Amino acid sequence: MGVVELVLMAVGLAMDAFAVSVCKGLGMKQLNVRVALVLAALFGLFQGGMPVIGWLLGTQLLWLIEPFDHWIAFGLLAFIGGKMIADAVKDEPEESGATDRVAWGEFLMLAVATSIDALAVGLSLAVLNVNIVLPAVVIGVITFVLSLAGVAVGHAFGSRYERSAQIVGGVVLILIGLKVLLEHLGMAFWS
Repeated sequence: MGVVELVLMAVGLAMDAFAVSVCKGLGMKQLNVRVALVLAALFGLFQGGMPVIGWLLGTQLLWLIEPFDHWIAFGLLAFIGGKMIADAVKDEPEESGATDRVAWGEFLMLAVATSIDALAVGLSLAVLNVNIVLPAVVIGVITFVLSLAGVAVGHAFGSRYERSAQIVGGVVLILIGLKVLLEHLGMAFWS
């Protein structure tokens, strides 16, 4: 696998994490560097770690994971997206800084949901007899950088449009989950 192929694969895998990071940035009243770094680090860690897990599993356990991985991703993204929308349309004002703190459980669910495709990439790299170390590092680093940028981009727009931006962010998360689901069910009309 060449460097260009590897970077393009890493960028492709990082796009869901980037989109989710933009959504999280939308809800920030002030750009919180700690939150952005934790989110980006978790996304990078999971995106870089899932191919290793997939590679280690090889093709022995693919039949166990493949039938329902898309449902897990869809469920997690739809849940988080729905929660964002519900929080945005509440009548009472949001607790100050609530979206500006590290929400470990939510961040971990998002990291898992956005990295399931990376598990499949690891499986395919095992079949191709590719050493997993370099791809895992490149995928993790590129995901980290793009996620960090995504939070900043989301914050730039979200600080101007608060509630509507948070609703849009929630809808985007649900749509990403739906996209994953439809692609895995073979119902994607954009492929």
